[in-house]
Amino acid sequence: MTDHGHSQQEIAARINAPPGRGVLRDVVYGGIDGSVTTFAIVAGVAGAGLSPFIIIALGLANVLADGFSMAAGNYSGTKAELDNIRRIRAIEERHIHLYPDGERNEVREILAQKGLSGRVLDEATDAITENHDNWIDLMIEGEYGLGSVDPHPRKAAVATFFAFLVAGMVPLLPFLFSVDRAFAASAWMTMGVFFAIGALKSRWSLAPWWRSGIETLLIGGAAAAIAYFVGSLFHP
Repeated sequence: MTDHGHSQQEIAARINAPPGRGVLRDVVYGGIDGSVTTFAIVAGVAGAGLSPFIIIALGLANVLADGFSMAAGNYSGTKAELDNIRRIRAIEERHIHLYPDGERNEVREILAQKGLSGRVLDEATDAITENHDNWIDLMIEGEYGLGSVDPHPRKAAVATFFAFLVAGMVPLLPFLFSVDRAFAASAWMTMGVFFAIGALKSRWSLAPWWRSGIETLLIGGAAAAIAYFVGSLFHP
């Protein structure tokens, strides 16, 4: 985890432009789902003893169609989250206009729960409620538990799609290039993707890279094993 500077200029620049949640969740989500679902198709079809051509056709269809579907779903979900924040902001603007004393008391209660009291609490309440935008931002965070940085639906969708596309193509590569023992190669490469995603994810957590990698490997491997087992039931 990278430390940040604490000079006055660095603090001001960082606080005035918070990064928000970023696209880490979208990349991890898209990458894992892309590799899991594509390898699930590979494992299922291979378990059923069907030809590599069918594996490639179904795998490519999954990468493109399911990847787009996931991106569209993430876009819609993130946009719904953004619309909800805008709706709540409009409600708070209306309440401040109609019930300023009640909204002021809510600000006071939020600040009191943060540990302020006495004259400091009174002064802080006055300072916050003098600025309309700051007043609403505090209400959104303190009353509704929502972040002050709006999500970005388009960025979330693009990150999800490309992560799905890149990770989802890996299980198909041995079949596209007619590698010997293509299924075994696909399985090992996919397990490598699972581990790599988990290890990369550890850069934003306190878990060691190897533990995060193994955790993701076990989750993806379980999904792949289930798909192969189901496919083997239809083996002629």
